Amino acid sequence: MTTSNDLPLVVDLDGTLLTGDMLFESVNEYLSGKPWRAFALVGPLFAGRPKLKDFLARRVAPDASVLPYNEELLRFLRDEREAGRRIVLATGTSHLIAERISAHLGLVDEVIASDEITNLTASRKATALVERFGERGFDYVGNDAADLAVWKVASKAYVVSDSSALITRIGGVERVFPSGRRGRLRSLVRAVRPHQWTKNLLVFIPLIASHRFGEPVDVVRALVAFLLFSLVASGVYVLNDLADVTDDRHHRRKKFRPFASGDLGLGAGWLLWPTLLALAIIGTVLLLPPMFLLVLAGYFLLTLAYSFVLKKRAMWDVLALALLYLARLIAGAVAIGVEPSFWLLCFAMFFFLSLALVKRYNELRDDISLPAIPTPAKLPGRGYFATDLPLVVSLGPAAGYVSALIVALYVYDERTASLYPSPQFLWVTVPLLLFWVSRVWLIAHRGEMHDDPLVFAIRDKTSYLVGAFVVGAFALATFVGA
Repeated sequence: MTTSNDLPLVVDLDGTLLTGDMLFESVNEYLSGKPWRAFALVGPLFAGRPKLKDFLARRVAPDASVLPYNEELLRFLRDEREAGRRIVLATGTSHLIAERISAHLGLVDEVIASDEITNLTASRKATALVERFGERGFDYVGNDAADLAVWKVASKAYVVSDSSALITRIGGVERVFPSGRRGRLRSLVRAVRPHQWTKNLLVFIPLIASHRFGEPVDVVRALVAFLLFSLVASGVYVLNDLADVTDDRHHRRKKFRPFASGDLGLGAGWLLWPTLLALAIIGTVLLLPPMFLLVLAGYFLLTLAYSFVLKKRAMWDVLALALLYLARLIAGAVAIGVEPSFWLLCFAMFFFLSLALVKRYNELRDDISLPAIPTPAKLPGRGYFATDLPLVVSLGPAAGYVSALIVALYVYDERTASLYPSPQFLWVTVPLLLFWVSRVWLIAHRGEMHDDPLVFAIRDKTSYLVGAFVVGAFALATFVGA
C-alpha cells in the first residue's frame, strides 16, 4: 500500500517557496539600470505571458542565492528529502529560471515549469501533474486560489498562507506554513520611509532665511511644499530600492528592507512609486507655482541618474547626493516666491557634500576591510576601491570646514547687517558648525554613525543642543537692537 510519504511532494515557487514572484523579479532585474528597456517588453507582453516569461528568462539571471525564500518551508522540504521523499518543483516560472533555482537549492529532483508555449498555472498545472503522477498520486504545496485546481487532484494539501478564508476553502489541509512576510501595511510604511521626510524640512530654510515666517500665506505654501516634496522623495526611495534590490540582498543590513526581504512584492513597488509621483504632480498644479513642478522634475531626474548611473561612479555619486539636498532648499524658495541667496547656496553645497561623503564613507568602512584585502576591491554596486577610504575621509571634513568658512564670510558681509540688527551674534554659529562637523566625522571614524548622517542628527541629543544654540544666535541677531 502506498502511503503519503511515498508520494512525491510537489511544491509551487511563486508565493510559496519564494515570498515573491519570479515574473516581477525578472522584470525588475531587466529594467534595473536600463529603464528605457521597458519599451522592449511591449511586444512580448501582448504576445502572452508565456512569451513574456521566456523573453525575460533568456535575458536575465536573477541571483538564486539571495532570493527571498520561505525559510520554514525550505527546512521542511530538506527534512522530507533527507527522509527519502522525492521533491518536485512545479511552477509557472520559466523552466530556464526554475532550473537555476533548483540547481542552487540542491534538493529538487524534478522541475516541471512553463515554456514559451504553456503558462503552467492553475488548471494547466493540475493537468500536467495528473499526467505525470496520476490523480491523488502526489502531495502539493501551494499558496493561493490559483492552486485550488491542483489541490483538488492532489493526495494531501500543504498551504503557505496567512489567509484563514483560503485555508477554510481548501479543507482538509495537512499543514499550514506562514507566508514569511511581515505585515503588509507595516512594510508599505517602511518602504516609503516617512522618517526620511525630516530631510525635507530643508524646504523651510528659505522661509526662515528670508524672514517671511510671519506671513501666513508663505507658511502654508512651505507646508504644502514639504508634503509634496515628501511624496516625491518617497516615490524616489521606492524606485531606488527596486533598482538596488539585488545589491541590498547582499548587504548585511539592507537585506531586511521590504523589497529585498520579500515582505513587499516588487509588483507593488512598481505601482507605488508612480502613484506617489502622480499625487505630487496634481498637488503642485493645484496649489503651488509652476516653477515648483520644474524643481520636482529636476529632483526626480537627478535621482534617476543617481540610481541608475551616478551611484556607481566615484565622486559623481556624492556630488549628486549633495545636489539632491540642495534641491530641497531651492524647492522651498520657489514655493514662497523668493530667490535663494548666494551665501545660502554656497554654504549648502559644501555642507551637504560633507554629509554625502559621510554616507559613502560609512558604506566603504562597513563593507571593506583594508587589511584583509591585498588587492584593490570594489564595493558592490559602487565605484570605490578599498584604497579610496583615506581619500574620502580627508575630503569629507574639508568640505564641512569650507561650509563653516562661508558662514564666517557671510557674517562679515555688509548686506548681512541690513537683515540683522546685531549680526555679531552670528559669529557663535561658526565654532558650533566646526564642532558639529568634526564630531560627526569622529563618530563616523569610530563606526558609530547611522548610514544617513541627517537621520543620525535627528536622533542625536548633542545635535539638538548645537541646533538650539544656532537658533538662539540667529534670534539674538534678529531681535537684539531691533
